[in-house]
Amino acid sequence: MKKLLVTGLNGFVGGHLQALLASMPDGPWQLLASKPHDLLDCASLDAWLQEECPDAVIHLAGQTFVPEAFRDPQRTLEVNLLGTLNLLQALKRRGFCGTFLYVSSGDVYGQVMESDLPVVETLAPRPRNPYAVSKVAAELLCQQWSYSEPWRIIVARPFNHIGPGQGDAFVIPSMARQLLRVRQGLQPPQLEVGDVDVTRDFLDVRDVLQAYLALLERGRNGEVYNVCSGVERRVRELIEQMAGLVGVEVELRQDASRLRLSEQRRVVGCSKKLQKETGWKPSVSITETLQSVLSDWEAREL
Repeated sequence: MKKLLVTGLNGFVGGHLQALLASMPDGPWQLLASKPHDLLDCASLDAWLQEECPDAVIHLAGQTFVPEAFRDPQRTLEVNLLGTLNLLQALKRRGFCGTFLYVSSGDVYGQVMESDLPVVETLAPRPRNPYAVSKVAAELLCQQWSYSEPWRIIVARPFNHIGPGQGDAFVIPSMARQLLRVRQGLQPPQLEVGDVDVTRDFLDVRDVLQAYLALLERGRNGEVYNVCSGVERRVRELIEQMAGLVGVEVELRQDASRLRLSEQRRVVGCSKKLQKETGWKPSVSITETLQSVLSDWEAREL
C-alpha cells in the first residue's frame, strides 16, 4: 500500500476522505496519521514528516471561507500561499519524490463572461475575492515546482461541493437546517437567504473525493483539472427541491448580511478533461445529495 499524507483532515472534505479510505482496507492507499501541525510553523511540519515520508500528498488545508477572506485578506494569503510553500519545502527536506495534489478552487475563474460558459481549464483566472487570489497564487507556486522538482504535481479546481457534515455557513446546509426547523415548529415558515437567483455547479463530496483519488493515479504533472458536475443549478430551485423533500412550504427573505461582494451570477464548469484522462464520472444524483444533507442535519438537531 502507498502512503498518503493529507492536510486538513479535520475539515469537511478531510472527514469524508478518512471515512472513504477506512471503508477500503484493501485499497491502494494507507492514510498516514495526522499530527498537530500548523502550515505557518515549519518546525511542526518537519516533526509531522519525521517518522514517515509519504508517496503522495493531498493538500486540502487552508482558509476556505470567502467572507473571512474579505475580513482578513492578509491571513488568507499567509495560510493559503505561504502555508503551501512551507509544506512543499518541508516535503523537499524530507526527500519526498511522489505525487502532490494541490486542491485549489473553481472560484479562481472569478469574472466569467456568459459566452465562456461552461468554464474550461484554459480560461484565464480573473479572481473576484482575496480567497481566489490566494488560490491562484498557490497554483502558480505549485506549477513552478512541477517544472523544477522531480515530483508529479497536479492542481484540482473543485467547484461547489456539498454533502453531509458541511457547516451551515454554506448555503445548502444552512437552508437544510432552516427547513428542518420549520418542519419541527422551531421557526416560522420563512428562510433567511442571500442571493438565491445565482447559479452554481454543485457536486457531491463523495464524487469530489473519487476525482481526487483518480488524479493521484492518472493525473498529469503540471496540469490543472476542473472537478465539477457540468450542470448549472439555480440556488432557489435547490431550496425549493429540499422544501419538497422535507414537506414544507416557505417564504424566502433576503438577508443583506448573507450577500457576497463581487458575486458571479452564473457558474458552470466543464470536467471533460478530468473524465477523458482519468475515467472519472460523477455518480451521485443531486436528489441523493440533498437528501443526505437533510438527513445529516436532522440527526444533528435531535
